[in-house]
Amino acid sequence: MMSAYSPCVITQPAYHRSRKLCSTVKAMSERASTLTAAASAPQRKGSSAFDARFSLVLALASQTSSLSQRRKFLMDVATETSKYLFPRRFEPRNFEEALMSVPDLETVKFQVLSRTDQYEIRLTEPYYVAETTMPGKNGFDLNGASQSFNVLAGYLFGKNTREESMEMTTPVYTRRTQSEGEKMEMTTPVVTKKLEDDDKWQMSFVMPSKYGSSLPLPKDPSVAIKEVPSKIVAVAAFSGFVTDEEVQKREAALRKALKNDTQFHVKIGSPVEVAQYNPPFTLPFARRNEIALEVERREE
Repeated sequence: MMSAYSPCVITQPAYHRSRKLCSTVKAMSERASTLTAAASAPQRKGSSAFDARFSLVLALASQTSSLSQRRKFLMDVATETSKYLFPRRFEPRNFEEALMSVPDLETVKFQVLSRTDQYEIRLTEPYYVAETTMPGKNGFDLNGASQSFNVLAGYLFGKNTREESMEMTTPVYTRRTQSEGEKMEMTTPVVTKKLEDDDKWQMSFVMPSKYGSSLPLPKDPSVAIKEVPSKIVAVAAFSGFVTDEEVQKREAALRKALKNDTQFHVKIGSPVEVAQYNPPFTLPFARRNEIALEVERREE
């Protein structure tokens, strides 16, 4: 019967040379196995000097590899942790914004066109998103949002045709739209939009910019990849936790303030977008949230 460690077996007795070669290879394999085991066990009495040296080399190589892997893992953890422990801040408009901070992750690039005490006008650059339809009827429902987030995170971290893990970006965006047929125009890595025709919402992750249009395709059919064009938005920041009531209040205040803007006005049918930049463990006063409405220049 063939040993579990036999490298080969010759079934025809006539092949004597093959048998001899097989026996030689088998013997070498068994010797290598013995020496490998010795690398992790105390040296037995009578071991040759060669065996001892070989075992030491194997043990040192194994230890070096293990230390290298542990060092790389710890460095990766430290790098990722520093993005949250040493956050960055946007230019504050008031004391409330001065206390806000965001993780040092990639976000959608934009240019500030103008600023007031209540909001700022931004021109965003184009980008790509991965989106999925959310269960439930509420954009801030914890269960529905968690399910959608996990689906998109699965795509981002390897559930794609390349089995490639991509970097996380910020912020999380929640978005309402008027109809399912409306072109998707969003400004951040994670976006949720409401489809009023069937009372559904959609969540989107903004993809890392280095991929451009060369993104891997999702394996989950519920995830779609879309390109988002450049646009102009009015943005007002606020701290704390986001609720439906808070969103309604902030949206109404922003729309009211924009009525007095001499350069820009809210684009007809513009949905409200809510950006959330921080992980759940962030203290309320340090959280940065944003209400955004798409605007366009007033005709002269």
